[in-house]
Amino acid sequence: MAQRALDRLLNAIEGEDRLDRPGHRLVRALAFAENLAGVTRGRARGFLHGVWLGHPLHPVLTDLPIGSWTTALVLDLTGQKRAARAAVGVGLAGALAAVVTGLHDWQHTHDNARRVGMVHGTLNTLAVALYGWSWWQRGRGHHLRGRLATLLGYPVIMAGGFLGGALVCRHRVGVDQTGRQLDPRHFTPVLAERDLTGNRPHRVRAGDVDVVLVRVDGRIHALENACPHLGGPLSQGWLRDGSITCPWHGSQFELRSGESLNGPATAPVPCFQTRVRDGWIEVRRAPKPTSSPPGSALVHQQEVRP
Repeated sequence: MAQRALDRLLNAIEGEDRLDRPGHRLVRALAFAENLAGVTRGRARGFLHGVWLGHPLHPVLTDLPIGSWTTALVLDLTGQKRAARAAVGVGLAGALAAVVTGLHDWQHTHDNARRVGMVHGTLNTLAVALYGWSWWQRGRGHHLRGRLATLLGYPVIMAGGFLGGALVCRHRVGVDQTGRQLDPRHFTPVLAERDLTGNRPHRVRAGDVDVVLVRVDGRIHALENACPHLGGPLSQGWLRDGSITCPWHGSQFELRSGESLNGPATAPVPCFQTRVRDGWIEVRRAPKPTSSPPGSALVHQQEVRP
């Protein structure tokens, strides 16, 4: 019964097209603010997305307010007023950081996911306002008002957390969109070498996988065509300084390793080994790199020659 009710709620939010206009306006305002602050370029963009972490930063930060505000509820029950206020304050600091990173990620969503994100962000903003008022009232000695705001804010933050989970599990926001299967395991011919022109991405098919081929300085690179963020076609992107940029949201990947150099994608693009045989370019899935034990040498994958 509860599952059906929640599913109907999500369907209603996803079908609410009146959220689109304010959503587009907010995206434009965020883009303007980030351009003004210089966040759209350099390391700041990747930092806020969590590229350095290899995982979206926003969901990591959301644990802090939820944990802290749950602690505040327990402390209120035991009558520890000062500790409860401190827990509310810690949660507020974490929530503000989560709001910044959440907005940074949300502007790169689309359609139904953007609508769910709008409601998710609105609920979380309301919760932050309630907990901020609680922290202020507790500081003035009005602990009963502070507890009331906490009791009102907790179900709001739980509802926001539910929608956040739907964004990940239902809409796969922040989830690696690339295929992690091992195919093709053996070298598979995909394109005649003469057809691969320099400095231009070229889309080919290797079994059931779309691959983007690039020749730079005489070396052939092969990566999965789907961007890990939302599956954007890398073959329609552009090349710069040994990297390829997704045309949808500007995620940048190193051609040699597939490593993400700039968000919103935080996961690397799967790479393929390449070789040329009898005038044909052949590719196979490169084994996933593993870290070596201390004191040993890590062997990197190199292009395979015939």
